[in-house]
Amino acid sequence: FPSSSTMHVKQYKKYLEHLPSHAPYLLIGGGTASFAAARSIRARDPGAKVLIVTDEPDLPYMRPPLSKELWFSDDPSVTETLRFKQWNGKERSIYFQPSSFYINPEELDSVENGGVAVLTGKKVVHMDVRGNKVKLDDDTEISYDKCLIATGGVPRNLQVIERAGEEVMRRTTLFRKIEDFRSLDKVSRNVKSITIIGGGFLGSELACALGRRSTESDLEVIQMFPEKGNMGKVLPEYLSNWTTEKVKKEGVKIISEALVKSVTCKDDKLEIHLKDGRLVKTDHIVTAVGLEPNVDLANSGGLEVDSDFGGYRVNAELQARSNIWVAGDAACFYDIRLGRRRVEHHDHAVVSGRLAGENMTGASKPYWHQSMFWSDLGPDVGYEAIGIVDSSLPTVGVFAKATAKDTPKAATEESGTGIRSESETEDTATSAVASVTPAPVVENKDDYGKGVIFYLRDKVVVGIILWNVFNRMPVARKIIKDGEEHADLNEVAKLFNIHED
Repeated sequence: FPSSSTMHVKQYKKYLEHLPSHAPYLLIGGGTASFAAARSIRARDPGAKVLIVTDEPDLPYMRPPLSKELWFSDDPSVTETLRFKQWNGKERSIYFQPSSFYINPEELDSVENGGVAVLTGKKVVHMDVRGNKVKLDDDTEISYDKCLIATGGVPRNLQVIERAGEEVMRRTTLFRKIEDFRSLDKVSRNVKSITIIGGGFLGSELACALGRRSTESDLEVIQMFPEKGNMGKVLPEYLSNWTTEKVKKEGVKIISEALVKSVTCKDDKLEIHLKDGRLVKTDHIVTAVGLEPNVDLANSGGLEVDSDFGGYRVNAELQARSNIWVAGDAACFYDIRLGRRRVEHHDHAVVSGRLAGENMTGASKPYWHQSMFWSDLGPDVGYEAIGIVDSSLPTVGVFAKATAKDTPKAATEESGTGIRSESETEDTATSAVASVTPAPVVENKDDYGKGVIFYLRDKVVVGIILWNVFNRMPVARKIIKDGEEHADLNEVAKLFNIHED
């Protein structure tokens, strides 16, 4: 809708009349956490009336395929269809549900059995917690009984790029949304060189995706980051280095230990000057240096923002105030197993959104079910992780020789789930038994075909990476839930059957 100034006043009033002035369940944000909460609310309260308000133009969709599967599609119209082949060969859309699943916002008041309505292109700008109502950017007010904040975050940029002026900013992509996928896809077909800044999940996945494309066209793909290797903040150094070699095989030029000093535009090229004097020339930059949780409503809502982790501070039930919950990237929550955390991953959005939805309908459940995350870098490297995986923690890795079955593709073909979100399947593991004889840390020197990496804090396993080991997440989840000291992690590794062919 146009703004009130351009619209005839009568029409505008009519438009306001159509919007629901009250939503029993109001969900702010239209991402994965919000959709998971809506589904969970409707499952427990079948007549529930749920209103999702999102500032994006799209209905709720999943983000992972934007940096993963969509790039590997053979369909030239993929940027329009946004459909991708899952690893198992079946096709699906990135939208969770087609538009027919939702009801119109103006029908929310009157619809008998309730439903989920989505108000797109609208931003909640003010929150009146005592009055149980919010204000949108067009001054509409909507009151609520229960409210979820699932506002996600905005991609961070490097200050040196923000300060570099308009031309540099115009040639820089901050990657987060459907429109970013569409524009980067277009850029990749029209320029000679793209540089990705950032060595984490998003940066490494995009580097591999574009690298694959570079072999077919004349595109140079560069990835630079301050760490020594890809995923250096997550993986132990030997594994990070090994991963970097795999990323290079995908056609990516890696520039490691790179700190950007300045970026300038010269002779129609971007020049990236590094602090050690190196100079990189490129046509386009993609910055993938993390996410700034969106806490715009903290001030008006009087909500606490966590000074260490960022995000809205909530308790173990994801509650910020008596009828306000927070889920997804923007929630800094208390994990009764691992302490205070904030997690930026698809599966965490699913798990926390679902839990918030249950608690909004009276479940009073704490967060303990660990979400997982996964990343596939090229066809040979796929891993799933759970808990706190941080390369500054002590780690123990146990590896075995990989077979053809130990690839992401083979694993998802077998499991039949397309997008790997383990919480969709909810298996539970029963027993985890470890023996008490100590053994040395095993590092199989250069071939990390498949294995298990344990991350320790005070001798207790707080995180696990399953490296080309698939469909074993319930075992990992149980080890973390039990929170015991293990004398011999080689024995624990046997629970994952990594030595079986």
